[in-house]
Amino acid sequence: MVCTMAFLRALLSTARMIRHSPPLSAGLPVDDAVLLDAPDERLSPALVAAALGDPEPAAKLLATTRDSADWENRDRYLGRLVTFARHRDGWLTDWLAAAPRDPDALLVKAELAVRRAWESPARAERLHEVGPLITAAAEADPRDPVPWRLALDHARGSHATHTAFESLWEQAIRRSAHHYGCHVAALRYLSAAWYGSHRECFDFAERAAEDAVPHSLVQALPVRAAFALLLDTQALGRTTSVLEERIDAAADAAIRLSAAYRPGDPWPAEVRNLLAYVLLARGRWAEALEQFTLIGQHATSFPWSSVSDDALGRFLDARDGARLQVASVTPLRNRADRGRPRGHYA
Repeated sequence: MVCTMAFLRALLSTARMIRHSPPLSAGLPVDDAVLLDAPDERLSPALVAAALGDPEPAAKLLATTRDSADWENRDRYLGRLVTFARHRDGWLTDWLAAAPRDPDALLVKAELAVRRAWESPARAERLHEVGPLITAAAEADPRDPVPWRLALDHARGSHATHTAFESLWEQAIRRSAHHYGCHVAALRYLSAAWYGSHRECFDFAERAAEDAVPHSLVQALPVRAAFALLLDTQALGRTTSVLEERIDAAADAAIRLSAAYRPGDPWPAEVRNLLAYVLLARGRWAEALEQFTLIGQHATSFPWSSVSDDALGRFLDARDGARLQVASVTPLRNRADRGRPRGHYA
């Protein structure tokens, strides 16, 4: 009887998936329309020009963010430009040759050097060598918090003490109290993979989220802490003392934050991708599918690259998995259908 009931449940689940999967795909872009880390309308021309060896659009873009104190976009655009420069940096070499003291060029140079140092087997030694580049970028514009975010990343890799890290953190938040990148850097330092624990990570993230201004991405820090915990648990197969309710509370807060932005908005795309991952891990299929709908075509490398070498493929598989799971638990008929005459095979 047990085997028979399990077989019947499997049959019903399959029937539900076949019936409900197509309608559930209605709000999702087709696979070929999904883009990984797609640049926005401001960044795209700068990347195209850089590919042609012209640094001027990138220089203008970063200068605009600095002049307007748009530190969040400045950090985001910097990251994308440096990702490009890791493989094609001739445009940056020309920019530095023409303007060796340009604050924006110095910032790109410092970030690129830090990333390359992180990839080196002699990471700590290489990071020590690039420290002066971060100092030069920070001194070029004392208002800018982004070099201090870079300093926090540098401190983590170079085994800075808690006291040294706290000093850098104070400098960072003095320039921008709610800067998302600086908060992420601090969260990484406090993670169990580095110099803290999952509990410390959650404590910091939850307090920072409470203090954040409305609609700030800092409110998503707890779901980043939840992701780190889930990833660690899955990799090591160990249980955790952090309550599952804390993970779900982080996801709930991130859902509220996501709802504050329009569907398909590229700005919260990474947070929505991260939230979708956490919701899937918690078996919250319908809520995960809603996030995939809000994400639209904006897949992001993080968090999928943390669990697969094919980030876009992992995103698409996760999206399909959420859709099929929701379909499998959706009744074949809704209440309004009951009692309505059907054909023999209805």
